[in-house]
Amino acid sequence: MTSRVNRRALLSAAPAAAVPAVLATGAAAQTPAAPAVVTAPEVRWRLTSSFPRSTDILFGTAEAVARRVGELTDGKFRIQAFPGGEIAPALSALDAVQAGSIECAHTASYYYIGKDPALAFFTAVPFGLNARQNTAWLRFGGGQQLMDEMMREYNAVAFPCGDTGAQMGGWFRREIRTVEDVRGLKFRITGLAGQVFQKMGATPSVVPASDIYSSLERGTIDAAEFVGPHDDEKLGFARVAPNYYAPGFWEPGARLHFLANQAAYNALPAQYKFAIQAACAEADAEMVAKYDVANPQALRRLIAAGTQLRFWSRPILEAAWRATNEVMEEISGRNERFKRILEAQRRYRDEVYTWHRVSENSFDNFAFTASQTVR
Repeated sequence: MTSRVNRRALLSAAPAAAVPAVLATGAAAQTPAAPAVVTAPEVRWRLTSSFPRSTDILFGTAEAVARRVGELTDGKFRIQAFPGGEIAPALSALDAVQAGSIECAHTASYYYIGKDPALAFFTAVPFGLNARQNTAWLRFGGGQQLMDEMMREYNAVAFPCGDTGAQMGGWFRREIRTVEDVRGLKFRITGLAGQVFQKMGATPSVVPASDIYSSLERGTIDAAEFVGPHDDEKLGFARVAPNYYAPGFWEPGARLHFLANQAAYNALPAQYKFAIQAACAEADAEMVAKYDVANPQALRRLIAAGTQLRFWSRPILEAAWRATNEVMEEISGRNERFKRILEAQRRYRDEVYTWHRVSENSFDNFAFTASQTVR
């Protein structure tokens, strides 16, 4: 259960620096000073999201953070959330925060691998960490410290702010049965997965969420991945690409972040910083829970309406595993930081995979089947 922070207690925790020390000496020093009156300042920020307004969980998370910050500061600190493209291009949110033209953003770090491919690790990498594993790595496995190190170079501070859970493998205009079927495929896909599919013979491209449907409809792309049934149903992909694949092996969990301009964040009173941290922590826990309720219902509706649910063949998954390792090694050979973070995450991944094979996977393999077959 997500704990909720009491705004009165938070506001009463004024920073010690706001209470002046009594420096007078002699008789004056013996007279008690009047208590300092600390007035919380009015602060207004704008937030740009990388997601359209129609994605009520993705964009809704940015709105929830803004609303919660307002509640925790009695309306003194207000953040207005804008969907992608309204005040900044959807895939340029980090640039806007870095420049200081916008104070904050809600986005995915892997959108910016053109700046540094190491940014992918903090959202998702192919065959990487699921939502639960990612949370543990960021909070207690050293992951957040590695991201903080990178964000300083972009004049930003980052807070985990939601995870989609394991994503789907995307919508395809035609069935993909073999590795050969991947060749020549024009595929909208984000992060390092684009390079993996390119190595498998596809032509990857990054298209903002708001433009995916029209690109599929026109045939500019043959396939597109976005998130999962809840969002994909809203965006209407089934109408133009009926084959829906699973799993999204390149996004076993996709972590989003709240990014704030470093100078703007530093200028905030301490209690306003606490409000941001608390609001993001609440949103971080709530997003995957919302998806775990919404996705099964949406998938059921999609299948009832004619969507063809399909699964990647083992040969395709094995080819993707090999291609992923090749991509990771190639990037590591030319990017020392990428290599360092890859090694750190793999050490954690291999250890947690061993544990989850014993605990989670052994339970899932029986219970998921038994729920349908054992009477």
